[in-house]
Amino acid sequence: MCPSVYMHIEARGHFCIIPRELSTLFYEIVSLGPGTASSRDPPVSTSIGILSSTIMTSLSQHKDAYQVILDGVKGGTKEKRLAAQFIPKFFKHFPELADSAINAQLDLCEDEDVSIRRQAIKELPQFATGENLPRVADILTQLLQTDDSAEFNLVNNALLSIFKMDAKGTLGGLFSQILQGEDIVRERAIKFLSTKLKTLPDEVLTKEVEELILTESKKVLEDVTGEEFVLFMKILSGLKSLQTVSGRQQLVELVAEQADLEQTFSPSDPDCVDRLLQCTRQAVPLFSKNVHSTRFVTYFCEQVLPNLSTLTTPVEGLDIQLEVLKLLAEMSSFCGDMEKLETNLRKLFDKLLEYMPLPPEEAENGENAGNEEPKLQFSYVECLLYSFHQLGRKLPDFLTAKLNAEKLKDFKIRLQYFARGLQVYIRQLRLALQGKTGEALKTEENKIKVVALKITNNINVLIKDLFHIPPSYKSTVTLSWKPVQKVEIGQKRASEDTSSGSPPKKSPGGPKRDARQIYNPPSGKYSSNLGNFNYEQRGAFRGSRGGRGWGTRGNRSRGRLY
Repeated sequence: MCPSVYMHIEARGHFCIIPRELSTLFYEIVSLGPGTASSRDPPVSTSIGILSSTIMTSLSQHKDAYQVILDGVKGGTKEKRLAAQFIPKFFKHFPELADSAINAQLDLCEDEDVSIRRQAIKELPQFATGENLPRVADILTQLLQTDDSAEFNLVNNALLSIFKMDAKGTLGGLFSQILQGEDIVRERAIKFLSTKLKTLPDEVLTKEVEELILTESKKVLEDVTGEEFVLFMKILSGLKSLQTVSGRQQLVELVAEQADLEQTFSPSDPDCVDRLLQCTRQAVPLFSKNVHSTRFVTYFCEQVLPNLSTLTTPVEGLDIQLEVLKLLAEMSSFCGDMEKLETNLRKLFDKLLEYMPLPPEEAENGENAGNEEPKLQFSYVECLLYSFHQLGRKLPDFLTAKLNAEKLKDFKIRLQYFARGLQVYIRQLRLALQGKTGEALKTEENKIKVVALKITNNINVLIKDLFHIPPSYKSTVTLSWKPVQKVEIGQKRASEDTSSGSPPKKSPGGPKRDARQIYNPPSGKYSSNLGNFNYEQRGAFRGSRGGRGWGTRGNRSRGRLY
């Protein structure tokens, strides 16, 4: 316990008892000051002000007295409160007691009294000098695990404070805990970086600091969960030095490494499927005319499309096949030169045929021989047809020179049949939406119809292109789930002629049939997955390393790491 006490001193408006040696120290501080002390007992606030504003060369002679302040952390509540304020104030004058001072302050950071903890945490940045700064950053990072909201805010503010003193040193403490700390500390440290880095000024986030963030992030990305990967991509994509073409290319390569594009795809493994989807979704915004998606598109064509029907969904209720096809469609616009273009285009073409049925056979009386018309899966066809249209531009003679005559004839029959059903559905959708504006279009049913109209219009434009002789790849459409300029309902787009939108067709030999008789619009095809790919992230990355799914974090020590 502290020595006996003998006097009261005013501290920030409150009277409290302090140890004999501490009071002696205050008197000596005042006597060494510029002569502003009065004859009565000086307030602590006055003593601190003198100490802060005056360089007192003889202060270091009071090592024993400073030790009394350090021992105050073992005293009662009042002694602890004084110690929480004065240990950091005198800290710089006693470098030989630096470790003891920091440890004493840490004891206060773990005190049962919340007010003492908050005061101790608030003062921690004062210890962040020289080689002590990374240690203080490490300590503050560990303190992020607090469940007290006020403490948590204090820790965040303290971290930001020392970040502005020395960004590299602060990052050292943060990444040390991300790599080796408790799970809760790791999680909150990553979230701190993802939310606070963007608030720092350019003079703090210099090029050298951003390079350090990239270097350390690569170490962490060797072993992350799905959610952590998404957060780190958010961190890295926000760095100014990675906004360039070469920077974006670096990020794409990071994502490709996480996606394990060199490994054989396992469609029955939900973790493998999940990893590919999440990585691809992070890569898509990075692609451009200068940053190509070729590696990803090639992998999808060679490894994923042949296994599309056997994919295991990582999330219940997710149409995994549609999500894969959406990603392929988005990437196909930015595909560069592909080594096995013809082979991969054929795989894409074959998959497209699976969703473009032949017309049903007719009985002798001209009626359908079967009981049902084939179901037309518009969402799937939009994605596949768009992808084929984009890659087909790179090999425009594929349909005419690479396919035999029978195969081409079969494809055109399928296109024609699909287009006839398409026209029926477009007319029905336009009629259903005619005159509806504002709030009426915001109902769930009408939202589905609006998206369905976008899908069918896109397919119609692409089919018209392919019916040209030779097939054309010039039309441009915006995928139905991507933002587009508003078009009034009922207004025709320049590239859409619904009165003659179906491909040119020869007069059939048999009796003419009303298109409405050959097509029953499918139900429930647009009731889900209308927006961008987005579902709860799962911890399933880098499974080959074991442990955390995307990898093992290794042996991490428990408890206090200060």
